[in-house]
Amino acid sequence: MNIHEYQAKELFQKYGVATSPGKVAHTAEEAEAVAREIGGDNLVVKAQIHAGGRGKGTFQNGFKGGVHLVKTPEEAREVAGKMLGQVLVTHQTGAEGRLVNQVLVAQGVDIAKEYYLAILMDRATGAPVVIASTEGGVNIEEVAEKTPEKISREFVDAALGLQPYQARKIAQGLGFGGALNKPAAEVIGNLFKLFLACDCSMVEVNPLVLTPDNKVLALDAKFNFDDNALYRHKEIAGMRDEAEEDPREVAASKFGLNYIGLDGDIACLVNGAGLAMATMDIIKYHGGNPANFLDVGGGATESQVTEAFKILVSDKNVKAILVNIFGGIMQCDIIARGIIGAVKAVNLPVPLVVRLEGTNVEEGKRLIKESGLPVVTANDLTDAAVKVVGAAATAA
Repeated sequence: MNIHEYQAKELFQKYGVATSPGKVAHTAEEAEAVAREIGGDNLVVKAQIHAGGRGKGTFQNGFKGGVHLVKTPEEAREVAGKMLGQVLVTHQTGAEGRLVNQVLVAQGVDIAKEYYLAILMDRATGAPVVIASTEGGVNIEEVAEKTPEKISREFVDAALGLQPYQARKIAQGLGFGGALNKPAAEVIGNLFKLFLACDCSMVEVNPLVLTPDNKVLALDAKFNFDDNALYRHKEIAGMRDEAEEDPREVAASKFGLNYIGLDGDIACLVNGAGLAMATMDIIKYHGGNPANFLDVGGGATESQVTEAFKILVSDKNVKAILVNIFGGIMQCDIIARGIIGAVKAVNLPVPLVVRLEGTNVEEGKRLIKESGLPVVTANDLTDAAVKVVGAAATAA
C-alpha cells in the first residue's frame, strides 16, 4: 500500500523526523486557508497522486507542472484551482494520467544541498538496509547506472536495529560532519524507528535536504507498507486512497483475492502464486499475453471464485479466460462448482478454458461436463495454454 506525500509528512511529524510544515487541501479555498495558516511568502503547492515526476508533468487542461512555488495565499488558491479535479500526466502515470483530488500546501524550503536516503528490506540478508547518496533530488536509478560509487549501503542487524554509530556513519558519509552530524543522524535514526514501528517495506526520502541555515529536513517521501501487517495499523490502513488504485485490484482485495492487472488479453485464474507465474509464462511462450495475475489461494470458496470471474470479465481487453487449478488444499470439485456458478452468474462473454488436476479432480471434471456449459477442458498445462491462446486469437 502506498500513501500520499501529505500523509508521509503526518508520519514524519509523529515520529520526530524533521520536515517542513504543510497540510492537505481538497478545494482551492482550503488551499488559500492553509497558506494563510502557514504564513510567509515562500510556499509550495503540490498535486497529490501516487506517481513521480509531478514537477515536470502536464495537466490535460494544458496547465504545466504539478509542483508550483507561490508567494501569497491568493496565488495558492489560483494554482490549486488549476490542479484540483484535473488529470496530471507524468512519465510514471502513462498517457492516461491520474486525477488530482487533493493538493499539499507546504512551507517552501531554501535548499543548499539535496541528498537521497531510503530504508528497505534486503531480500538477500532478510534484514533492513539503509541506502544513501549525495545525489538527491534526481532519479536514483540513473545515479546507480552512471555513478554507482555515489551510493552507499549500511546493512542493519534485524535483531539489534539501527545503532547510533551507524546513523552517525551514514550522516558522515553524506558529508554531514561537525555540528551537522548530530541532527542528520537524528533524522536517520527517527526514520528507522518509523520504518520499524509502521511495518514499512520501504521508506524513500528524495530529497533529504540541508538548508542555508544548516537544518536537515526530510522533504518528499515515498512509503510502501507490508500489506500482511496492516491489520496492526488501522490508522495507516485508513490512509489508503482507493481512487489511486486499479478498481479491479480494489475489488479483489475486498474478497481476499490476490490480483494484479496487466496489459494482455488472456485472463488467468489460478491457485498459488508460483503456479500463477508459471501459467503466465507458458501463455507467453505459446504466443499469448496474460491480462492479469490472479491467485485465489488455497482455500477459496465458491463465492470467491464467482467474484473472481466478475473481476476478470470487467476487463474489456480480455478475449479468453484460463482457469488452471492444482488441487491440494483447494479441491477441484469446489472450484468446479464455483466455475459453474460464476459462468451462470456473469453470462460469460468470452471463451473459457479449464485445466484441473489434483484432489477430487474426477468429480470436478464430471461436474463441468454435466453442466452443459460452453467450457473447453484441457488435459495438461501445455494443452491449456495452446487452447486459450488459440481461443483469444479467434476472438480477436
